[in-house]
Amino acid sequence: MSSPDPQVRAARNHSTPAGARGPVVAVTGAATGIGALLTERLAASEEVRQVVAVDERRGECDAAQWHILDVRDPAIADKLRGVDVVVHLALDLDLGSEAAARTAYNVRGTQTVLTAAAAAGVHRVVLCTSAMVYGALEDNELPLSEDAELRATAEATGVGDLLEIERLARRAPRAHPGLNVTVVRPAMLVGGTDTALTRYFESPRLLVVAGSRPAWQFCHVEDLVSALEYAVLEKVDGELAVGCDGWLEQEEVEELSGIRRMELPSAVALGAAARLHRIGLTPSPAGDLAYTMYPWVVSGSRLHDAGWRPRWTNEEVLAELLEEVSGRHTVVGRRLGRKDATAAGAAGATVALLGAAAVVRRARKARRR
Repeated sequence: MSSPDPQVRAARNHSTPAGARGPVVAVTGAATGIGALLTERLAASEEVRQVVAVDERRGECDAAQWHILDVRDPAIADKLRGVDVVVHLALDLDLGSEAAARTAYNVRGTQTVLTAAAAAGVHRVVLCTSAMVYGALEDNELPLSEDAELRATAEATGVGDLLEIERLARRAPRAHPGLNVTVVRPAMLVGGTDTALTRYFESPRLLVVAGSRPAWQFCHVEDLVSALEYAVLEKVDGELAVGCDGWLEQEEVEELSGIRRMELPSAVALGAAARLHRIGLTPSPAGDLAYTMYPWVVSGSRLHDAGWRPRWTNEEVLAELLEEVSGRHTVVGRRLGRKDATAAGAAGATVALLGAAAVVRRARKARRR
């Protein structure tokens, strides 16, 4: 994932027609979420000549040139001709998606985009995974450098897909000489997102596994979009981590949120979470709990060295997250109605972790119908 040779970059810049503005950038997954935000930002930038938006439906950015197709369609190569940079954001990390279908979409889509970009003469592809690929481990350094080993396993939601995307990113420059691949790894994303980690803050109590050492670092989607723009404009490249500066200890999170903890032994917490997921009562596998137990804080030093700075602090992002999830009620990743949530909170830590009796009864009744 090395940077293009300076002479190659200079020649490329020299060949740009007089008066033209910057690169032509394609964004996949451009109609919604982070893709839509980035498309709007790039379309408004004087440093970008044109934005090509790719999605299965048209988005709201009229300034972009839209192509409606599935990113797994090899025909995407034709749509990328004349493009300088591709930002691939068409990923499915929805908690409700069936795991095999989600993996097939994420991995096949990334493979197709990388191959199509190389065939179309694109010189840079920017991929977005997550700092979760470093793994949440008791012996992690605080913070982790970008070059830290990727020690995650495929046990958490979507992380197996992200690890495979990382492997594709590393292989691509060897398979396609001249193709530069930049990978951006955000910390816990907040800002219109719905993940196992954001749902942690919808619980009546914050689950703390006995003996664990949580460290919370957030990344607001606006800061992620800003970091992606840096990568698009070649202000920085390689493997990049992005997030707020520093981190919050669990005690600070509890004080700032006003949500009290419930502490359980590791065997009880992990065992119950695994059983509930196995029988389909919760969307989150037990592996998601590791990211609430141990640190996976990143330094973001490469972006900082390039002059980038986050606009949001951890405290500010946590406040926004709490505002977003206000009124929602979740126990071990499963959304509850207000009545069920009240019962779960009053029943004590063990009953809450097991999903609340009301939820279990409802699921059993549904299966009998």
